[in-house]
Amino acid sequence: MTIEQVQDEIIEEFSLFDDWMQRYEYMIELGKSLPLIDTKHKTDDNIIKGCQSKVWVHADMVEEKMVFTADSDAVITKGIIAILIRTFSNQPPQDILDANTDFIDQIGLKDHLSPTRANGLVTMIKQLKLYALAYQTQLN
Repeated sequence: MTIEQVQDEIIEEFSLFDDWMQRYEYMIELGKSLPLIDTKHKTDDNIIKGCQSKVWVHADMVEEKMVFTADSDAVITKGIIAILIRTFSNQPPQDILDANTDFIDQIGLKDHLSPTRANGLVTMIKQLKLYALAYQTQLN
């Protein structure tokens, strides 16, 4: 599945909910299904700086595709990172670098986050793209 197909799937899923309380509940459920980061990777080096909550992200390259794992100490933030991991994991680094993230606006996520969480969301996306850039550089 391409990044765009995953994003379309997420947009469709979020459109099924009538209000933001239901969407928050869904994000919390997504966070619970997140493939957890191995405890050995829950280090200061893997914390995303600029997030209100603690968010750890680890990246590996498996068969020329990025595989991300993550965790957070806050349920909403864990849901946010789960959406991003679902979007970018198992994708080639160049596709991650080229991907736009307009789907976040389409599901209305940024509009329903506090300013600090919205900044954290942007920081999470930047970090995932930085991992992709590092691995893409290794491939070239």
